[in-house]
Amino acid sequence: MPTRAGMAKNKYLKPIAHRFLLTDLWRFNRRSVPRGVALGMLAGFIVPFGGQTFVALFLALPIRANVPIAAVTTLITNPFTYPFWFAIANQIGKFVLRIDKITVDSGLENKMGSSAGEWMQWFGMEVGVTFLGFVVLGVVFGSVGYVTSSFGWRWWIARKRKARLRKMGIAIALDEPK
Repeated sequence: MPTRAGMAKNKYLKPIAHRFLLTDLWRFNRRSVPRGVALGMLAGFIVPFGGQTFVALFLALPIRANVPIAAVTTLITNPFTYPFWFAIANQIGKFVLRIDKITVDSGLENKMGSSAGEWMQWFGMEVGVTFLGFVVLGVVFGSVGYVTSSFGWRWWIARKRKARLRKMGIAIALDEPK
């Protein structure tokens, strides 16, 4: 996980480090955490291998998302889970485009004996379908992550407040009868 000091010392980020060192980007609050979760999930699904963390970091600036949360949330797609997400994205892309109904018997097994041009055309179509699936996954998971983390943040703060009030001896009207 990137730290403020590490980013300040990075020679590649030095020209723009003053923007990354703003305290609003590193503070955990009810607005920046859900933004970081949504941004991290979106970047995790749309940007392939390795670059997703950097994309999430750079996109955290204009939308004022929490930088550490955005960086950590991109790990939803890591080298161990990527084959699973790849298969799911391919199926979602086919479902969205309804390709299975249009192209019957055009799988890889039928393309092995075909010319290189036909095989590349099939491969290009599958990559496009899978990319569309990743975009759909990114948007859906980003939206669900935003809503979930927003409600989770409010629940956590309410729980802390109730505990603090109980510790002070103030009866909470909804929880304890008089």
